[in-house]
Amino acid sequence: MATVTQSHEVRRDPRRWWALGALVASMLTLGFDTTILNVALPTMAGDLGASTGQQQWMADSYVIVFAALMLPAGLLGDRFGRRRMLIVGLGIFLAGSVAGSLANDVNWVIAARAVMGVGGALVTPLAMSVLPSLFGPDERTKAVGIISAASSLGLPLGPIIGGWLLNHFWWGSVFLVNIPMAAIGIAACVFLLPETSDPASPKVDALSTAFTAAGLGSLIYAIIEAPSRGWGDPLIVGMLIGATILIAALVLRERRMERPMLDMTLLRHRGFLFNSIAATLVMFVLSGLLFVLPQYLQAVLGNDALGTGVRLLPMMGGLIIAARAAQPLVVKFGSRAVVTGGLVVLAFAAVLGSRTTVDSGYGFTALWLSITGFGFGFSIVPAMDGSLGALPRDRAGSGSGLLMTMRQVGAAIGIALLGSLLASTFRDRLDVTGLPAKAADTAGESVVAAHIVGQKAGSADLIASANSAYVHGMGLVLLVCGAAALVTALLAAAFLPNTPAAPAAKEEEAPATAVAVALADAGQ
Repeated sequence: MATVTQSHEVRRDPRRWWALGALVASMLTLGFDTTILNVALPTMAGDLGASTGQQQWMADSYVIVFAALMLPAGLLGDRFGRRRMLIVGLGIFLAGSVAGSLANDVNWVIAARAVMGVGGALVTPLAMSVLPSLFGPDERTKAVGIISAASSLGLPLGPIIGGWLLNHFWWGSVFLVNIPMAAIGIAACVFLLPETSDPASPKVDALSTAFTAAGLGSLIYAIIEAPSRGWGDPLIVGMLIGATILIAALVLRERRMERPMLDMTLLRHRGFLFNSIAATLVMFVLSGLLFVLPQYLQAVLGNDALGTGVRLLPMMGGLIIAARAAQPLVVKFGSRAVVTGGLVVLAFAAVLGSRTTVDSGYGFTALWLSITGFGFGFSIVPAMDGSLGALPRDRAGSGSGLLMTMRQVGAAIGIALLGSLLASTFRDRLDVTGLPAKAADTAGESVVAAHIVGQKAGSADLIASANSAYVHGMGLVLLVCGAAALVTALLAAAFLPNTPAAPAAKEEEAPATAVAVALADAGQ
């Protein structure tokens, strides 16, 4: 197939809508995986004996690799062909899924998730960057809206599909389900998607990529391992110092490059900076909550995997509804009011959720989960759109790359920091009186492990203590989320430009808005 380069004149490929189907298949593959894993973690913790820290690594190994490689992956697609790199990315994701489904050890699962992160980093930015080459302005809004809908399906369907699989098969099935999805995506790309490229894009800088991966990895390692080792442990201190040095070196190197991969000068734009901070904070909270909630629903409330997935739907539904309703409110009230209001709603929901007790039942949980979803939707969509809208047109590509990287860093730190707070609180409050030392250590690893030890020992008191300790730790996590959301709301109210959606530019700007919705819905 002939290579199509970026230009303002878009040739109407007769197969462009079929090609869009290939992109939808690619994004669905990643969308399901995002929420399926969260539902599977409690089951995997029981079957593999994974501690809370190891569960954090199963989630974060994907996110860290994804964040570190997304920018260079996008540039590789620009230079060597987006279709080619999409196929490679889906192939890598498929290989990681096969390895994950066959793993019988926690470390192998973590390694498989990291491999899947490499594939995800190739697929996500390239699926969106292909659209301008396929569709003109009159069709692009519809095309991106279709990808948005496909991406959003992953949020509510992921927990349900994952729960059903876990009820009928072993935990590896949550990886196995990715294989036919990835295979369909590969076949669709091979037969339907034309090749596009942009040879003028910046070159991939291997050293900056290494600084990003090593810096993020060191930081996340220190946060996850600190509760068990102690913040004063020489290894933890060394990792934190190393992360600081590596990230500082990355910033200095990128600032000196003529065409950087990570353009830090974009942070001088006030609208971009504070909207990006808001979007990053929302990902921090969302990723942390999706890590701690399934264990509460499954271990403490006693639901099976499918029931856990279904009970996450109020938050997912609230997020999707609010994401669709946010833009009309921006037109009427301006982005500052909507972003600030969404963050205040999020803070209220988190504080309300922190009042959860062991005896609260699911009805109260469903209430604050629904409010949480609305807070997410009303804050992240206008924040994302405001970030991209604040940039000069010729820097939209580098700006979206920086925004996505910040969001992934926020997600990784959310899982690490909030998960570590939960683990530390749980271990401190768990009553293991009378247990042998080895059994006590095992019980302190996670609420799932404590339930297993309690059942084997016939100790109802240990199980009750585990539930109480976990709910207390989740309450502290929610209070931290609420405080962070409230501080960010104050920053947004004080510093965000109050930009309404301009009616005259509505058609022109619609694609950017739809991209923001798609990225928000994908949770990527």
